[in-house]
Amino acid sequence: MKKYGVLAAAALLAVLLWGCETVGYYTQAVGGHWSLMSAARPIDDWVAESGTSPDLRARLETARRIRAFASRELALPDNASYTSYAELDRPYVIWNVFAAGEFSVAPKVECFLFAGCVSYRGFFAETRARSHAERLRAEGYDVFVGGVPAYSTLGWFDDPLLSTFLRYSDVEVARLVFHELAHQLVYVGDDTTFNESFSVAVEEEGVRRWLDYEGRAAELGAFRAAQARKREFVALIEETRGRLAQVYASGLAPEGMREAKRAEFDRLRERHDALKSRWGGYAGYDRLIAQGPNNAMLAAYSTYTQLVPAFERLLKEAGGDLPEFYARVKKLAALPRDQRTARLDALAGADSARVSTSNRSSALSIRMY
Repeated sequence: MKKYGVLAAAALLAVLLWGCETVGYYTQAVGGHWSLMSAARPIDDWVAESGTSPDLRARLETARRIRAFASRELALPDNASYTSYAELDRPYVIWNVFAAGEFSVAPKVECFLFAGCVSYRGFFAETRARSHAERLRAEGYDVFVGGVPAYSTLGWFDDPLLSTFLRYSDVEVARLVFHELAHQLVYVGDDTTFNESFSVAVEEEGVRRWLDYEGRAAELGAFRAAQARKREFVALIEETRGRLAQVYASGLAPEGMREAKRAEFDRLRERHDALKSRWGGYAGYDRLIAQGPNNAMLAAYSTYTQLVPAFERLLKEAGGDLPEFYARVKKLAALPRDQRTARLDALAGADSARVSTSNRSSALSIRMY
């Protein structure tokens, strides 16, 4: 109960210090998280209960194997996180709202107690998220709203498995559990891209090792193919983001920048269609493109991928030894930001086609995915 008290105290302090909008935001955050934690029960209870369906029981058993593998083989935190389960009556646990200026590829930064400065606002109710997004649009921002199946409290709470992702494929469940546990291991305040890219690198390596351990060769092959597609799409996102950064820094008149912006997003759609054709009609990114790509969508997507090559290189330098890799990541995390940035740039390589690190977004504490 002590952790709940800390969260409630944060909300009370927000009431005393800040305005009504922030008070409302903290209230929904505290209430949403309290409701989620109250719904969680130990996996053993669900498995033993006669009313639990065979499908859910099997998924919980698989999740239990994934959780044990995470600590035993990936050296991720060994605690009570993901040893309980909660059924939610919605498709996502939260909805995150990203915003970016009309002529900017950097996300709008928002700052909160304890969480620090973050690159989005997360809402436990979709209606609240959509309402906030509309207010930002009215202020002239590009806005992107994304449903999130899981989030991490960085070890403050024993994060449960959720129905919002447990019914995904086994690979997706493993990916999310490994990713969220990685956040508990290393977290840098005010550097979202560092945190998310590190966790993506861990999740990808973890899934490969887990599938190999389980002898699921066909799924491992499918995962590698999916990763190859993802890298091509990420390269397209980063190229578009880089080209737009140049447009926005060009000094063009606003209407000229708007025209160039429209042309770049048309180009993004065309190139996605070409990739889709080469992928044999794979439609995994159709929904994202259909929402209408904008600056906020580029910023949100890039947050999770921008530095993955740097962390992959660091893992290779560690000889694939995960504890050694984590130790090197923690040393990076302890560096001043400019030194950390320089080291990551060197790891990624000069040919890494990504946007200047001056456009990196800020830290997540309860993270999106």
